[in-house]
Amino acid sequence: MSSDLSSDVTLDPRFTFDFVAFDGDDELDPGSRWSTWLAVEPLCRGPEPRPDWVVTSQAAIDTELGILKTGKEADAFLLERAVPGSDRLGDSCVMVAKRYRGEEHRTFHRSASYTEGRRTRNSRDARAMANKTDYGRSVAAGQWARAEWEALVRCHELGLPVPYPVQVDGTEILMEWIEVDGETAPRLAQTRPEATLLADYFEQLRAVLLTLTEQGLVHGDLSPYNILAVGDRLVVIDLPQMVDLVANPAGAEFLLRDCTNMCRWFAARGLDPRLTDEQALFGELMAVAF
Repeated sequence: MSSDLSSDVTLDPRFTFDFVAFDGDDELDPGSRWSTWLAVEPLCRGPEPRPDWVVTSQAAIDTELGILKTGKEADAFLLERAVPGSDRLGDSCVMVAKRYRGEEHRTFHRSASYTEGRRTRNSRDARAMANKTDYGRSVAAGQWARAEWEALVRCHELGLPVPYPVQVDGTEILMEWIEVDGETAPRLAQTRPEATLLADYFEQLRAVLLTLTEQGLVHGDLSPYNILAVGDRLVVIDLPQMVDLVANPAGAEFLLRDCTNMCRWFAARGLDPRLTDEQALFGELMAVAF
């Protein structure tokens, strides 16, 4: 018998496969990276059950498709996560990558009023932020990303209409892209809904506010520019400023401002004035909060 067993073995073609070996990010195109899904901690991934479209394959590549929006504290990009050569469900999706800037590059200067009532567990981080060191600025940016991540996860678990949070990694949040016919859904401020849809939109928004207030939460920056219109439904976005109604000294003030912003917009579009009384809506919300 030959001592070289390999010469006596015939490979079953069912157990052979083609593959391409990559050596780090140098093999990827500019603007691409390997999926960071497995690089983050489990608690930094979206809540289960996850939608079928979420790509979890280690073979996936993230490719930046371009900037979607610039904001006061962060910029949003479109990002495709896909397994090359695969057309299976769950092997390709387009998401929003929201990336928070360091404090020196932000134009949002009212952040202190939103962060009252929040605690920084690490004393070193707290000192660094207070002294505005480079490290402190990076910690602050990460805290805003973490705040929005936690708000998205909590709202999703409450069944509220928000983008599904896919993952958070430092100052970057990946979330569901809300689109209509392949284009980013319009902001509510850009729409001119007819009377029946306008009334339905208001009821949807009222239901969101009631649920949040029952949980002791306030969006804090609600306006027609932070709501997307997806056909006959609304999706609330931009949640980093969400505050605790009780723990934040300005919680009730923020809630009244949210009510005022939305009621005035709906009133200007012709909704029944009896429905768009911001003081009445505020009173209804406060009644369920305590």
